Amino acid sequence: MNFLEERILKDGIVKPGNVLKVDSFLNHQMDIGLMEEIGREFHRRFSDKQVTKVLTIEASGIGIACFVAREFGVPMVFAKKSKSINIEGDVYVAEVESFTHKNRNQVVVSKKFLSPEDHVLIIDDFLANGCALQGLISIVESAGATVEGLGIVIEKGFQMGGRVIRNLGYHLESLAIVDAMDPETESITFREQPVG
Repeated sequence: MNFLEERILKDGIVKPGNVLKVDSFLNHQMDIGLMEEIGREFHRRFSDKQVTKVLTIEASGIGIACFVAREFGVPMVFAKKSKSINIEGDVYVAEVESFTHKNRNQVVVSKKFLSPEDHVLIIDDFLANGCALQGLISIVESAGATVEGLGIVIEKGFQMGGRVIRNLGYHLESLAIVDAMDPETESITFREQPVG
């Protein structure tokens, strides 16, 4: 069992509807020591890649992606869920559906922050149905940039997102893969992953 799985078992809360609450340490209140460890682990797993940018989506991915970008020594860019007056000029746009919020959003990234020369590592907190990742992939590809890999903190292995992304041929690394959750017993089953 890795450091993240241990923390999920200790502080995660299983709710009905396939919801895993980790807001006490990951995506509302953040444990900075844990974030540093997550950043180091993603750097280790993608150390053979030529990463020039880290890309995520607002809001929960931002803090995590900052720690990853710091490890690589590169800028972090986040896709905004609505175009604001602060974004000048042309943008890359993708439509994504949120499993958690049960809604669809257009996400945008200013064209001045992604170029064909970029090698992008996409980072997010959760992977359920894969829509957010597919939207971010389409933004990177619209820019003519290269997707070097995708890093997920927690993948819901019992949902289709991970399978879809892997079947598309992308290098996907999830720090913890939850294969089953039971809100009645509050049990969580993790997928065995190779230790490296």
